[in-house]
Amino acid sequence: MALFKKRTVGKPGEWYYCLVHRKVEEGPECPAKDRFGPYASREEAEHAMQTAQERNLEWETDPRWHDANGPEAEDDRP
Repeated sequence: MALFKKRTVGKPGEWYYCLVHRKVEEGPECPAKDRFGPYASREEAEHAMQTAQERNLEWETDPRWHDANGPEAEDDRP
């Protein structure tokens, strides 16, 4: 018998989106590595994948993350 039980991190009242089960959870059901959150509401958690997709698109099209000369240009610095 283990002396300490490994618990998931989170509290009831916090909402998460589980990437493994593809469902919204309240509180700590699945391990942190398998979920997005916490979110303030169930509705926010339900849109977690859409929010992630929008943020990824913003990052991919952000000119601050893409040099005009490409990523290899950074390696040529003195």
